[in-house]
This record gives sequence, structure tokens and C-alpha cells, in this order.
Amino acid sequence: MTLLRVHHITQYNYRRPVGFGEHRLMFRPRISHDHRLISSALSISPVPSDLFWIHDAFNNSIAVARFGEAADHLRFETTVVLEHTPLLGLHYRTEEAARQWPFEYDEEDLPDLMPSMQRQYSDGGMTEAWARKFINPNGPTDTARLLEAMTHAIHDEFKYARRTNPGTQTPEMTLYSLSGTCRDYALLMMEAVRSLGFAARFVTGYIYVPTRDGAELLGGGATHAWVQVYLPGAGWVEFDPTNGIIGNRDLIRIGVTRTPRQAIPLWGTHTGTRMDFLGMDVQVNVTTLSDSAESDTSI
Repeated sequence: MTLLRVHHITQYNYRRPVGFGEHRLMFRPRISHDHRLISSALSISPVPSDLFWIHDAFNNSIAVARFGEAADHLRFETTVVLEHTPLLGLHYRTEEAARQWPFEYDEEDLPDLMPSMQRQYSDGGMTEAWARKFINPNGPTDTARLLEAMTHAIHDEFKYARRTNPGTQTPEMTLYSLSGTCRDYALLMMEAVRSLGFAARFVTGYIYVPTRDGAELLGGGATHAWVQVYLPGAGWVEFDPTNGIIGNRDLIRIGVTRTPRQAIPLWGTHTGTRMDFLGMDVQVNVTTLSDSAESDTSI
């Protein structure tokens, strides 16, 4: 297990004081057997007139901030310390009946999994055709190998392109361009496995980027995104196609949702004109407590 510290700052800057509507923040890690929260602190400037926490429909922790004064900036700063226990992908234990694709989910689980099995995009079968490239044409298809091959194909064959504008491009666009961000890759894989009958969820969070023999992991310095796929006997298993990671190694879950739009870490409104907005700065550091120095990465 590893003690990790997450320091996340998001600041919006304005030409003149503007008013702020309600803002919702998804910054608090989802606590589980592999994530134990040690401490958590949240600072907001200007100080909100009201701040409270709720659980959304997916049981993610959401902070809701309301403001009573205008300001020329809006700054959110959170610091979290948690205990992270890596669970390697090869250690998951899929039930015998699900070790070969296709398989059927248990009738008791199916009603709960159905929303996570429904496709979000119609692209004339392009995504499903790509997904079927990973099916063995000469015999049974091993479920684990199918998912692992798809994860590594995105990592190996697509070009990572950091993009600061909001939103996620369609799976069709990602396949055409063979490039995208972590959110684009997560959406592509989620839609691809859903086309094959798997239940899958979109995950937003952070990634710890240690130095491993000069190999660089992508997605550090900002929030990160990946996929969970439900496998009977193993439960929700993490697949990070951006980095070719299978299992939760170095991944810190903040929120799990049915669609990328539901996994926006921070959203809200302000009053004023478009010209008032000067820009946004994001800084994310994920370090072990033994690290003696931190390097900021801004976007």
C-alpha cells in the first residue's frame, strides 16, 4: 500500500467582478477496500455563502457551493491524503461462465447493470466493427484477453493529444483521427465493450505518475479518465487505455458515471459577458508522502 497526496487547484479569472451561480465539485475520492481516506481539505475563494455535500445518483461525493458576492476570480483548492492499495489486473477472478465471450450476466444483476450496457452514440456500426477486431475468429474468445488487447491497442496505436477545451469527442472521431485525450479514449473503450454486451462505466479521477525506468504515464498534471468493466466474480475492473493499465495501479477514483457528461469534476455558472472571462488555470499534483519535491503541471 502507498500513501498518496493529491493537491488540486482550479482558478477562473475575470476582467471585472462577476456574480457566481451554484457550483458543483467532484474532488473527493470514492472510498473502498483499495482506497482509504486519511484526510481531506477544501478551500474556496471567495468564501461561499453556503457549502454542503451530497451523494449523486451514482453515490459520488459532490460538494455544492453557493455564492453571495461578486469577485474577479474563483478559486477551488483541495488537498487529499489517502492510502492506496494496488490491485493488479491479472489478479481478478472471473467466474468460469464468464471467462469466454460471449456470456450472460446473472438475472439478479442484469437490471442494475442495464443502464451501463446501453450505447450513447449511433455511428453506423463503426465502433462495434472496431471492437469485433478483438474477437478470435478461429475459436472461443477469452474474455480477459479481449479486454486486455483492446486496452493495449488504444495505448499502442492511438496518439495522445492533450486538449484544453471542454467536452469529449465522439468515438467515431477518435477512430477516424486515431488520436484523443484520456476522456476520448475512455469513451471509445466504454462504447466498444458495450457494443459487445459488457457493462461499463466512465471513471474520472487522478493518476499517480512515478518514474519507472524512464517510462512516462499520460494524464498527470490534470484530472484523468478511464473505464470500469463489470466481470462476474471480479466485479468492476479498471482499464486505463491511455496508459495500458489493467487494474487500479496508480489510479485514484473520484467519480464513476454512466456517461462522460456526468463525470465533469467542476461545473457552474457566472453572470456577465463572454468578454469578462480571462481564462482558467488547473494544477494537479499527485505524490507519495515520501516524495521530497513536487513539480507543478499547469494547463
